[in-house]
Amino acid sequence: MEALETNIEAIKGAVGGWPGTLLAALVIVAVTLFAARLVSAFFGRVLRRDGVPIPSSSIFLNIINGLIWVIGVSVMLGTCFGIDVSALVAALGVGGIAVSLGFQDTISNFFGGLQLSVMRIVEPGDNIRVGSDTGVVHDVTWRHTTIVTPTGERVVIPNSVINKSSLTKLAPPETVVVPFVCRLADETPERVHESIRCAADEAAKSVSPLKQAAKVLFTEVTEWGLRGKVILQVEDASKTAAAADAVVQAISPYLQPRDGR
Repeated sequence: MEALETNIEAIKGAVGGWPGTLLAALVIVAVTLFAARLVSAFFGRVLRRDGVPIPSSSIFLNIINGLIWVIGVSVMLGTCFGIDVSALVAALGVGGIAVSLGFQDTISNFFGGLQLSVMRIVEPGDNIRVGSDTGVVHDVTWRHTTIVTPTGERVVIPNSVINKSSLTKLAPPETVVVPFVCRLADETPERVHESIRCAADEAAKSVSPLKQAAKVLFTEVTEWGLRGKVILQVEDASKTAAAADAVVQAISPYLQPRDGR
């Protein structure tokens, strides 16, 4: 820092006047920009590594960038324009209450996003439902959380809304769950179970390779028949909806009694 200030003073002395001050300010801005990008790239790679206890949400990169720019602007004001930053902060503290009231929503979203990330309530890759919106978390920023719906739409939800709403963590996005009700005639439950499982497995494989083979669970006996569901996982999460459609079409012939009743 002292070396930077010495070089800035040398630039101001060599050029002189306001051109020297402007050139020195531009140098500080350029150094700050370079440092911010370098540090962001480094920490971005670190956060994306497996085993790192901090999620890869961009809110942490936003905080790091903010701190670097605060330091850079402080150096520029003090070195180039002779402004006492500590005195400026103290003066601004008088109007801090008014400023905080004006940015109440922004502050709420910032601390909301920080809480979501630090406590690992929401992380990129999570499949969540907030109110009527369901999707995979793409990122958590200092202001909002972005989720991608199964149809590819991006939904932007303020962090404060997530903190105040009921949040449901769903199964991984590559999981396919197809509920059904089947009526038995002369078929045994074991035979229907195996027929549905094989049909679902083959149909899903035609859409995407599977991470987990199809399982069939009968969960309830109702007046309409046996209630159950097919559960499987595809390797390509973007094919989840297509796999579910294929499974529904494949198992539908096994959901009615064979004698036509």
